[in-house]
Amino acid sequence: MRLHIKNGRVIDPANNIDASHDVFIADGKIASVGKAPDGFGADQTIDASGLIISPGLVDLSVRLREPGYEYKATLESELQSALAGGVTSLLCPPDTDPVLDEPGLVEMLVHRARLMNQSHVYPLGALTVGLKGRELTEMAELTEAGCVGFAQAEEPIEDTTVLMRAMQYAQTYGYTVWLRPQDPHLGKGGTAHSGPLASRLGLSGVPVMSETIALHTIFELMRSTGARVHLCRLSSSDGIALVRAAKAEGLRVSCDVGAHHVHLTDHDIGFFDPNARLSPPLRSQRDRDAIREALADGTVDAICSDHTPVDDDEKLLPFGEASPGATGLELLLSLSLKWAEDHLKSKNGLSKAIARITCDAARVAGIDAGKLSLGSIADVCIFDPNARWKVEAPVIVSQGKHTPFLGYELQGQVRHTIVSGRVAYSR
Repeated sequence: MRLHIKNGRVIDPANNIDASHDVFIADGKIASVGKAPDGFGADQTIDASGLIISPGLVDLSVRLREPGYEYKATLESELQSALAGGVTSLLCPPDTDPVLDEPGLVEMLVHRARLMNQSHVYPLGALTVGLKGRELTEMAELTEAGCVGFAQAEEPIEDTTVLMRAMQYAQTYGYTVWLRPQDPHLGKGGTAHSGPLASRLGLSGVPVMSETIALHTIFELMRSTGARVHLCRLSSSDGIALVRAAKAEGLRVSCDVGAHHVHLTDHDIGFFDPNARLSPPLRSQRDRDAIREALADGTVDAICSDHTPVDDDEKLLPFGEASPGATGLELLLSLSLKWAEDHLKSKNGLSKAIARITCDAARVAGIDAGKLSLGSIADVCIFDPNARWKVEAPVIVSQGKHTPFLGYELQGQVRHTIVSGRVAYSR
């Protein structure tokens, strides 16, 4: 299959490209950007006039809900949602049922995803057996089965000795440990950011120190073990300051933030809107502004969708009883573009936003994606940066229809998603 994408604006941050170019694809790989290869004859041509051609998006946190939670979403529904959002590579946490702590389960998931021939799926293996924080998994075997890192999802490790040994194991073999910094006790069971709003609404709070205390522990263990750690979904200004200092010190740390936290604050809970029940919780405007600035200066490496589809029975409850989570795959592009429009006034603002959801995210994950280099896998997202769309349940492809952005009008819409040189989605 030979594909010619013409008349578009190519933005490929990995190769410092932001110019009008044609893109040529052959045998599932990028054959050329700019001039057609000698003797190239296209089987299909896409006119991208007025559109942007970028690498396929890379999402660092997507719950596919399989195995075990098919009533919330299925592999098929969420991979279709990924294509609708321009996401061609995604990482899934291990908190399925059963947990991804055995090679056979990982192999089954990877095999099913390959059979569907849609977005590339990269599992994160469980750091401890059953995510219970007591016994380490066989990380080497899980890596052979297809895992690209090891995580605890939302489950903290209470025993610091176990976490230290996990980091030692990972460092020995060059694996990355993915951790969401949260103290196992402070704020346990909390539903909102500790502050005046939670007090007025009578909601149990999750203090910022739950994040910062966990970060201090993680950084001390990193200094001792030399492990590489990726911090998932930072949420606070104080947490970001600690990460900035750790990076300046030379610790091998990277981090991401959820797309919702780039724009919303705890005030968006409104009148107990369960769609705004997230984990970590939406925090103050000061925290939100710090996240935006840290994305701009590179302290925060990537934006993820934190895609967590939740069914109606678990979401349409009083705020304190509703399950945390929101759909995000189809909003990742638009919310990233909105950050660039709202916060970045520089000429290369759009390129920086695309970098955070393509090459920067791929670098964090350690996967070969997020670029349009010659000979690289032809994963491409073609989108209209000016198209506006309203976030409504009927237009969301994901089985999960709940998001705090319901009713919002966003800018930026995917027109075509190409996976391994095949047009997998067109609007």
